[in-house]
Amino acid sequence: MHSRLKAIFRDDEHADNEQALSAFWMVILALTAGIFGGIGSIIFRAIIGFVHNLAFYGELSIDYEPLHQIAVSPWGAGIILIPVIGSLIVTWIINTLAPEARGHGVPEVMNAIYYKGGHIRPVLVGAKALASAVSIGTGGSVGREGPIIQIGSAFASALSGLFTIPPRQRVILVSAGAAAGIAATFNAPIGGLAFAIELLLVAISARTVSLVALSTVTACFIGRLYDGILPSFPMDELISMPRDHLTDLYMLLLCVPLGILIGICATLFIHSIYWFEDHFNAQIKNSYLRHAVGMTILGVMMYLFMLYSGHYYVAGVGYGTIMEVLTDVLTNPGFLLLLFAAKLLATGLTLGSGASGGVFSPSLFLGATMGAAFGQVVSTLFPEANIPAVAFAIAGMAAMVSGTTGAVITAIAMTFEQTRNYAVILPIIITVALAHTTRSRLTPDTIYTLKLMRRGIILPQGLQAAVSASRTAASIMSTDYEEVAIEEIDEWKATHKPGEGAKQTVFVEDGEVCGIGKAELQYLVHDLTAEQLIDRNFLTVTALTRWPVLMRAIRRTQAEHVAVFRKRHSNRMEDLVGIITANEILTVTRDEMELVEH
Repeated sequence: MHSRLKAIFRDDEHADNEQALSAFWMVILALTAGIFGGIGSIIFRAIIGFVHNLAFYGELSIDYEPLHQIAVSPWGAGIILIPVIGSLIVTWIINTLAPEARGHGVPEVMNAIYYKGGHIRPVLVGAKALASAVSIGTGGSVGREGPIIQIGSAFASALSGLFTIPPRQRVILVSAGAAAGIAATFNAPIGGLAFAIELLLVAISARTVSLVALSTVTACFIGRLYDGILPSFPMDELISMPRDHLTDLYMLLLCVPLGILIGICATLFIHSIYWFEDHFNAQIKNSYLRHAVGMTILGVMMYLFMLYSGHYYVAGVGYGTIMEVLTDVLTNPGFLLLLFAAKLLATGLTLGSGASGGVFSPSLFLGATMGAAFGQVVSTLFPEANIPAVAFAIAGMAAMVSGTTGAVITAIAMTFEQTRNYAVILPIIITVALAHTTRSRLTPDTIYTLKLMRRGIILPQGLQAAVSASRTAASIMSTDYEEVAIEEIDEWKATHKPGEGAKQTVFVEDGEVCGIGKAELQYLVHDLTAEQLIDRNFLTVTALTRWPVLMRAIRRTQAEHVAVFRKRHSNRMEDLVGIITANEILTVTRDEMELVEH
């Protein structure tokens, strides 16, 4: 009996962490994930450049300048077929290698973190890189941040698979890999860190945040060796700090309607993607034909824009158009609204028909064009306000990201790092807040969570402080128990009255706790044998055992009863201080829910 009790004994942090990696090795793995995130972003961009140059110009080159508009292709009207050819390749990659590579990728990462213990198939690294590179390179209206998030997280998952580590450490590394990818892509270490904190990390503490921070800094440092230290959207000093508080006040007041407008646009963007997906899936069953039809329409849009405006505005990531908005090249509000509508349609066609790529870049495009259009109208109606339209474009970019992804801090930090213009930080914050609030009122799900919600998978939106995690066994346990000597069990059965007396029964042999009575059977004590009434496989812990350690030990041992002792490695009756059952655990959970929003 005694050896059996010791075999399931878990009463301190050291016993719980038998398989957990040390802090040193977690740092090494986080740095490794960051190195891959930086190198991976460079390789991914090179692959996109190779596909793009081959598809649009028939050249073998990896040069890729996303901040410039796509140069005119020598294929003329034949450019319409380029996205179609790309769609066939993308569909083959997805169908053959990894179906989860379809779409924007982040929902799959979130699902893996919250429900699969951080396990992501290694094959996804190559499949996502190739499928997304072909989608973007052949003109698909998607971004490269979603793919690199999925690629980085898949690598980190594979890296953690080389060690025997618990899920709580694996999901930290997966979050670090994802954050490293997006940080390197946008040269935004703070934004990448904020992304992991808001959307990926299950537990936020100095330890988890520090590991993710190491990954994002490492990835950005490596990315800068290739791309330089300039922000994603380098701007001249078109926006200076307001010269007086009145101008600042005008700007903030005008950001109120802008934030509401962007929130409505974000809602439209979220549901448009899944509207297209539903209709494509319902009308066209063959995946090759379905994607080809969507890309044919996109190819026609690209050609028409080139024919009548001189650029393939809706093709690819759209950074060139964003730069023209931020540098006051595009100022016609009517044309800006046309670009907004066209990009909304192009992204819906691309992702809805089965492409692989992110939604972050399209969100920036939509926010920039709508914000700039709003700013141009304001400048026309209120010229005395002296507010540059570019300020509203930047605020619109951040607001659209916030509204679609639900990541408020990420949107603020990322947009600031991408433009490095502190002059509009207050408009950014207020617009982001109002856009998120408006979208939340119109639809509770983000562009990420809605994809999983449609599959019946619910993800938390915003982490709650786990008050229970600070509890100890002593604060949970019940002290309402009675002691029964094992040799007196027959006498106890004869005199026991169900529903009266102590809530729990502790059975003692030779001064040691040998079993705990099964409370659910107390009304049948007269009809059952002693062995049927006694649970001898109970868990033993100390009074100072913390909630997370306790819950993991219960899960590992499948124990139904927990005996709490004053001393470690003791099961003497005089050291027993309490009993924990499912009822005590349920009480803690119930009380904590009083503090939880929703």
